Amino acid sequence: MDQFLQHLLNGLVLGATYALLGIGLTLIFGIMRVVNFAHGELYALGGYVAYAAVSVFDLNYFGSLILAAIAGLVMGALIEYVLLRRRDLGSIDEVMLIMIGTMLIMQNTELLAWGGVAKAVPSPFSQEPLVWGEVSVSPIRLFVLCTALVLLGVFYLLIERSRFGLAMRATFQDRDAARIVGVDVSRIYTATFALGSCLAAVAGALLAPVFVVSPTMGDLANLKAFAIVILGGLGNLAGAALGGFALALVEEFGAGYISTAYRDAIGFLVILLVMIVRPQGLFTGKERIG
Repeated sequence: MDQFLQHLLNGLVLGATYALLGIGLTLIFGIMRVVNFAHGELYALGGYVAYAAVSVFDLNYFGSLILAAIAGLVMGALIEYVLLRRRDLGSIDEVMLIMIGTMLIMQNTELLAWGGVAKAVPSPFSQEPLVWGEVSVSPIRLFVLCTALVLLGVFYLLIERSRFGLAMRATFQDRDAARIVGVDVSRIYTATFALGSCLAAVAGALLAPVFVVSPTMGDLANLKAFAIVILGGLGNLAGAALGGFALALVEEFGAGYISTAYRDAIGFLVILLVMIVRPQGLFTGKERIG
């Protein structure tokens, strides 16, 4: 039982950041119908911003999270405004090539700037774990879980309880009708891409002290983000959050009870089985945004 609780706690910590990653990707797809192949590199961007802030410029780790969020917002807005604003988003091939090119440029820029060696980000907390009976958790993991849950709550309120969220949901349901009632669809697109990128960058910064930062960290993050979106249902924000937790728990219990060597393989195997039984995803509802 104690081992089960330990794996459950570890899975929840990882699942909260997976949820941020998945929500950012599904938000962009749900509103803009853009498959963002550069999403994993935005996650890596957040990790490198945290590393640069803490290890290079000797800034506070908590401040580096804010810097990572700002970097994600700015980079997302630039990608949408410079690369996508004047493009026909209905041209899937063109948009796909743009996003793949963006992914490769960002990854190679990170490689050129920081080299191919993985970087460790120092934790601002004590290395002594917090212990409850037989269950223990490091303070940094507990901070990651709490911060990610708070961000998920704030994001929910933004989408469901604000005029901006109402405009986003209106744009998703009918772009032309949204324009008629005064919604600036172009600005909504920019804000959507910026917000989705911000969530990915924050997830990368949160996990930077837990794991390591490397130029290839975005590759696996990309695969997992797409897996989470497919698992939760394309364009379904709540499904993306639940899919993130589901994937993390499957990986954690698979690693704990089967083998750590097959952690990622077990997660993707379960997703393949789900797709065979329920191709539309586990949590697809009638309304996918909101």
